[in-house]
Amino acid sequence: METSTQPTNFMEQATVFLHALVSWEQNLPSLAWNDLRADAQKGRVALFCVDMINGFCHEGALSSPRVKSIIPAVVSAFESAYAIGVRDFLLAQDCHTPASVEFADFPPHCMAGTSEAETIPELASLPFAHLFTVVRKNSLNAFHGTHLGEWLDAHRDLSAVVIVGDCTDLCVYQAAVPLKLRANQDNRPLRVIVPRSCVDTYDLPLDAARQIGAPAHDGDLMHELFLYHMALNGVEVVSRIDD
Repeated sequence: METSTQPTNFMEQATVFLHALVSWEQNLPSLAWNDLRADAQKGRVALFCVDMINGFCHEGALSSPRVKSIIPAVVSAFESAYAIGVRDFLLAQDCHTPASVEFADFPPHCMAGTSEAETIPELASLPFAHLFTVVRKNSLNAFHGTHLGEWLDAHRDLSAVVIVGDCTDLCVYQAAVPLKLRANQDNRPLRVIVPRSCVDTYDLPLDAARQIGAPAHDGDLMHELFLYHMALNGVEVVSRIDD
């Protein structure tokens, strides 16, 4: 019989690490939008918004009050970015067909042609919404089956990309890490910046998960772990970006 290779004091070690993780998160630095102004006015800064659509904020099987709660911070990020000269706004958004195989892992959501797949009105009503470039995706990763790579090839002079949205451990992570690694591969010093105040993930406690037969998902834990894992991959995780 195969025996576990986990140390007998795994829980103790994990607790020590979690304390360190919380301390790391509590001591994240902040940035100022003004620090990005010079490059923004040269067209070298972009804001990348992930899945801030109705189906994750306002309606549907996967709408989350945690995600909805970051709407004011995300709207503020758009307004502040525009104020310093940012004009490149990419909105990566779920847009599934009824036959999407992802529905084997998640309940049907954000299907093309429904209000769930539309940009939240809080962003769509911004006076500069005509500048938005929407990247519709059929998977967690905005690079697969989209024109995002081509857009990035046409914007190789970017110095910084700020990423906001949801979910921290899913689509935000799948956007931030490939973006950073793509730049590393090309030896381009691109700052990929994720403000903690502008991202979040959903929560599904153990008891509720068991009742519906879904994988449990501790929102607080997954949020912290994946912020940290993004940092391990070279993403610049900050507490917030101030005006």
